[in-house]
Amino acid sequence: MLEYTKMVLNKVSFDTKLFCKEVKKAFSNLLPEEVVELKLWLEQFIYDKPELQQSLIYLT
Repeated sequence: MLEYTKMVLNKVSFDTKLFCKEVKKAFSNLLPEEVVELKLWLEQFIYDKPELQQSLIYLT
């Protein structure tokens, strides 16, 4: 499920609003250990994408 989520987030990264919606949905659907991995991946993925920085609010 984690790999599928990463693929979806990668595909919707063109739209900030949709990206945030998918991040929120992912955190509610993934297992706790997958959430930890997703957080690490997300921090790396949006590092050079300032328009997606607002999705970090879901990391808390």
